[in-house]
Formats: sequence, C-alpha cells, structure tokens
Amino acid sequence: MARDTLTQEHIVLTAIELLDEEGLEGLNMRSLGKRLGTAATAVYWHVKNKDNLVLLAGDHVWHEIELPDPEAVGWRAAAGSMALGLHAMLGRHAWLVPAFGSYLFHGPGKARYDDLSLAVYEAAGFTGPEADRAAGTVFTYVLGSALGASAEASLTRRLGRDGGDPQELIRETVAKATEVAMRFPRLRTRVDGPAATAYAAAPEQTFEFGLRILLAGLEAEFTGRD
Repeated sequence: MARDTLTQEHIVLTAIELLDEEGLEGLNMRSLGKRLGTAATAVYWHVKNKDNLVLLAGDHVWHEIELPDPEAVGWRAAAGSMALGLHAMLGRHAWLVPAFGSYLFHGPGKARYDDLSLAVYEAAGFTGPEADRAAGTVFTYVLGSALGASAEASLTRRLGRDGGDPQELIRETVAKATEVAMRFPRLRTRVDGPAATAYAAAPEQTFEFGLRILLAGLEAEFTGRD
C-alpha cells in the first residue's frame, strides 16, 4: 500500500488485529507494515511511534462498548450494562489489560465511557469524589476479573513461541496443580467431588455474581444514610 493511500484509521485497525493475535510483544512497525503491504517507514507519516500507536488502538476499542441511557433503564441496570460491556471488550482485546500497567490511556473513546460512568453514579445519588470512587471501584473489579483471560492468552503465546504445544503444557501443569490440591480438604472436594471442575477454574457466572453483589453494596452504602 502506497504511503499516500494509508490512513491513520486503517493503520490503527490493522494494529488492533495484530495486537489481538500477537499481544503487545508482537506489535512492531515491521510486522505492521507487512500486514499493510507497505514499508514500515510509511507508517510513521501517520503515527509518531509504537507507543503512540498503542494509545490510539487502546482508545479506539472503547468505542465498541454500547452505552445505555441511565434515565431510561435506571442507574443499576446502566452500571451493570457498562461493566458487562467493558468486560466483554477486554476479553476481545486481552492485550489491553497488561497495557494499563505501561500506558496512560486517554482519548475520546475512553473519555466517552468515563463521563457516562460518572453520570450513572451521580444518578444513584453519589456526588463529587463519591461518584469517582464508585466508578473506580467497579472499573477495578472489571479489570481484575479480565486479568485471568489476559494472562492465559499471553501464556499461550509465550509457550507457543518456545516451540511447545501450549495446550499440552497447560494440561500438564493443571494435572500437577490438581495433584497438589488433593492434599488439601477444601480444594480436594472441588477437584474430586460430584461437581468437580478443573483446578483454579472459576464457576460459571462468577463475574456476574460479583458485579451484582458490588452494585448492591454501592446502593446500600448510599441508601443506608437516609
């Protein structure tokens, strides 16, 4: 692709595809240029550097989250919808979770989400710093809940690059962890009972359960003052 036919949007969308497949460690201008069918140097006419590209990609994916109308559905439903949308987005773009530790993301995509998030908790009755804390608490919960899937994706890529079979290596590790867990009574019932699951596997609907409890706690915090 010629330099004069490249656009920043096309570069960012292609970078997101590469990040989804290869993670942060797999993004470099040479690989990106190859996908775009152009020289790596042509990319620099539209983005400053790799860090700038990650920031642009990181902000772009926030637009994927559908934002509800708090006045139409109520603050609890709106807060839940936004948290579920964020969790799903982080699941699609697992590289964004570790990127929070290295990049200060900003831009209209994230600002759009953050602004409505504050509006939701203000609608619940929280004001000023209280609304900031409520929004931050829910965001931290969602981010932490997405960490497991992000870590698994990163681990799978690393094991694959090392030349092994990622799934086989993970199965072997889980088997060893299960063997150790059998020495402990509560863990043993979870891996060797009627409702046994893989060691360290969370029950279904764990995220939704935690979110429901968290929002109920925020509601109780405010209504308990009356």
